[in-house]
Amino acid sequence: MKFVLLLSLIGFCWAQYDPHTSDGRTAIVHLFEWRWVDIAKECERYLAPKGFGGVQVSPPNENIVVHNPSRPWWERYQPISYKICTRSGNEDEFRDMVTRCNNVGVRIYVDAVINHMCGSGNPAGTSSTCGSYLNPNNREFPAVPYSAWDFNDNKCNGEISNYNDAYQVRNCRVTGLLDLALEKDYVRTKVADYMNHLIDIGVAGFRLDAAKHMWPRDIKAVLDKLHNLNTK
Repeated sequence: MKFVLLLSLIGFCWAQYDPHTSDGRTAIVHLFEWRWVDIAKECERYLAPKGFGGVQVSPPNENIVVHNPSRPWWERYQPISYKICTRSGNEDEFRDMVTRCNNVGVRIYVDAVINHMCGSGNPAGTSSTCGSYLNPNNREFPAVPYSAWDFNDNKCNGEISNYNDAYQVRNCRVTGLLDLALEKDYVRTKVADYMNHLIDIGVAGFRLDAAKHMWPRDIKAVLDKLHNLNTK
């Protein structure tokens, strides 16, 4: 029995070190906030010839637009919907980047923001990168759609005050960001639909933003819904 458990553990540990790169390439570069059209060119002109295996890209889904301060990097981590529509480019440009980078052996890894939506203090309106409507105060994100039923307000209506309390860390808000109720199958399915869309386009993997703020069982439930990688 101990031998079987040991083999299972070895298999699990081995899997996390398979980044799905090609041709023995292992180095991945993080092109933070780059545009999709520029990443495509970088794959062809520099990364592939120099032997890089992949690129981690900034979150590609629609986010809120912050004007004060003017367009900070962290607005990318306040989702409004799962449309591929940001200041890095639209979905057509994202698809072209993934295809061109894959064609030269450089894989794309997406920074996936799935723990939360935007901050509760943002005003209602269409101040988002693709013009989708939002009303954070009412928990309305019709472009997904999410409603008040899809958040953890009933568990923790406030901020994390004790980072040594796993319940708070995984149910309360991080800096005001509306925490999604990932134990609900509807929310898990919406998140998985977004990630599957990216897999079908041809991405090779994900960085899960705010992973420590999600219950491991919820992360596993989402990952269990994902497609196999698009080997084309």
